Amino acid sequence: MRARYGVPLSIAAAGAAGLVYAAGFEARSFRLRRVTIPVLPTGMRPLRVLQVSDIHMVGGQRKKQRWLRSLAGLRPDLVINTGDNLSDPEGIPEVLDALGPLMEFPGAYVFGSNDYYGPKLRNPARYLFEKAQGRHGLNGNAPVVGAIHNPWEDLRDGFDAAGWLNLTNTRGTLKIEGASIELTGLDDPHIKRDRYAQVAGGPSTGADFSMALVHAPYLRVLDAFTADGYPLVLAGHTHGGQLCLPFYGAFVTNCDLDTDRVKGLSTHRAEGRTSYLHVSAGCGTNRYTPVRFACPPEATLLTLVGREQGRE
Repeated sequence: MRARYGVPLSIAAAGAAGLVYAAGFEARSFRLRRVTIPVLPTGMRPLRVLQVSDIHMVGGQRKKQRWLRSLAGLRPDLVINTGDNLSDPEGIPEVLDALGPLMEFPGAYVFGSNDYYGPKLRNPARYLFEKAQGRHGLNGNAPVVGAIHNPWEDLRDGFDAAGWLNLTNTRGTLKIEGASIELTGLDDPHIKRDRYAQVAGGPSTGADFSMALVHAPYLRVLDAFTADGYPLVLAGHTHGGQLCLPFYGAFVTNCDLDTDRVKGLSTHRAEGRTSYLHVSAGCGTNRYTPVRFACPPEATLLTLVGREQGRE
């Protein structure tokens, strides 16, 4: 009996232990990454940008709320929220409370699909099937039926009241210590709400620095931003792969971005131009898959410095 069942039982025990770790520890092991990006014009002082993404707030997530509030102690020059704040239609008050201290700083945001629609229980293996078939979100899939509609307008109103820029298929400008920072954003490509024609044309000549943001880093969007000359694009959505294999990495990105760039800093090329791309692994999960493995939840403090420092 031992010879017949010993190995399967040990595998089951290891799997159970991994699940306990992934759900009970790593999914709540919040951390801050720090990244330096040489994108600013020569002579411009460094700019400290805090990116938060994919919070996926569910009622009662007190540790996550305390951690988000604590990020205000970093005193960033600018806060960028790249969407998917919700995983609970009733979670908006807790999102606004958790982000309240950060909304004392200049900021901007774009929404993701989970800001508009509530999550549904689904087989996680579908992400692998969709990747194999080249289908993601509404890009190639059938329209969603019976979706839960979140009261996203309340979230928008809360951010707007704090003075954060709503960059839903539009541009905006912030003055930070005398510097003019232009931000160009798109609505979520994952559900085909992006309208690049409304923001096309590249950075304005009057801005000291311009960057772009979007929730899901689909290639059509990255190509457009890069071809238009934006030096930096910020995105989220991927959860860093969420369930990763140590020494291998992510299996999926939940969009058409390659897994080598599922999180962190990389570059993107289009039409002879190159942009930096930063994809946040985010700090939450869908409420129906509250696990992370080899991919802890995060926010990122991006220090933007002069381009010349990238050549040193």
